[in-house]
Amino acid sequence: MAKQKIIAGIDIGSSKITTLIAQVSVEPMTYETSVSVVGVSSTVSRGVKKGQIVNIEEAVESIIASVEGAERMAGYNLDSAYISVGGAHVASQNSTGVVAVSDPNGEVNGADVARVIQAARAISVPAARQVIHVLPREFMVDGERGVRDPVGMSGVRLEVDTHLVTVSSAALKNVTKAVNEVGVKINDTVFTGLASAYATLSDTEKELGCVLIDIGAGTTSIAAYVDGALAYSGALPVGARNVTNDLAIGLRVSLDAAENIKLKLSDKSFMTKIQQGSKDTKHDQIEISETGSTEIKKVAKRTLTEGIIKPRMNEIFSMVRSELERVGIVHKIPSGAILTGGGALTVGAEDSARKVLSVPVRVASPSGISGLIDDIVNPQFATAVGLVLYGVRQNPESQNAQPFSTGKLKNLPSGKMFTRLLESIRDLLP
Repeated sequence: MAKQKIIAGIDIGSSKITTLIAQVSVEPMTYETSVSVVGVSSTVSRGVKKGQIVNIEEAVESIIASVEGAERMAGYNLDSAYISVGGAHVASQNSTGVVAVSDPNGEVNGADVARVIQAARAISVPAARQVIHVLPREFMVDGERGVRDPVGMSGVRLEVDTHLVTVSSAALKNVTKAVNEVGVKINDTVFTGLASAYATLSDTEKELGCVLIDIGAGTTSIAAYVDGALAYSGALPVGARNVTNDLAIGLRVSLDAAENIKLKLSDKSFMTKIQQGSKDTKHDQIEISETGSTEIKKVAKRTLTEGIIKPRMNEIFSMVRSELERVGIVHKIPSGAILTGGGALTVGAEDSARKVLSVPVRVASPSGISGLIDDIVNPQFATAVGLVLYGVRQNPESQNAQPFSTGKLKNLPSGKMFTRLLESIRDLLP
């Protein structure tokens, strides 16, 4: 009988907060893992700006709404989850560690691997920053490079080349506090770009070299892979919301109307309808009112896409290219750029990326999951799906664990969650 476990992820983004609950099954004979989504809920994000929490109270309320929606769908009481961390404060650096093999016979064991990774982690980090990921890129046994798994190999000297991801300590504490207020234990905090990579990239792309560009509402996360390992992580303080702002200013409409216009322009079926109704597709006139705006005027599609949206997308990808050039990776990604996140659906994003980065480009939706996935096989949910897949990869040995309670309360919720519970009970009293 297959062993089962429940794993959840909470993606705290600038525009939405998504909670995803999945059931993980492992066949005892083949060790094949299947991930089935049993609950998902996405709510409007409040109290979060450019990937960072700026209002704890509002953020907690948004997280509670998202968690409760997923719990109702899944029928589980959420106790723990993997949490995304993003924002321009994310940075990375590479580090090396060296230890002597402890076995007198010179055989590398798991304890040696743990010690050498810990040695690589022991770097000087400013007090205002904190390491959240130490990812081995390659091991070296007695100078022999390119070793992926050194356990069992013979040697006296073990080295490792690692990739470290650091974040602002203050930003991380705010995320931790907000999630704890909801009554959810944090299994681990995961960089947004790394989580999205788990859901969208293939092993071949990582091995050949590629860059994942996760375009969110307020930030753009970057994760570059070289020789199968993460070589650069970072985030830019620009995203799809900047496109919305540009449309609002250029058309002199509200932000809500500008968002509707952007979404409609990115809707292929809507644009096909517009083109079919126009004799000259180069000067397609879009009735602003058709996009949900109260404004009654016509604007050429070319004006919107070429004059407003394209320059902003070119700017975003130019900033990505500058980062890759700065770390010397721009010519080491022959597999190209993989776009994901809600901003990847913006009209012209793929063409802009191809022109600016000069590499093959594709827009990726999350994969590797089953179950209730009709609404989440979409670039917008790449991070949420990646958080669950990250949890599966990090904890294969604890498949029998039960991090969720289904009948009784193991831990009373705290803060806002507890207040809401009391209010619900009070409403039931005569």
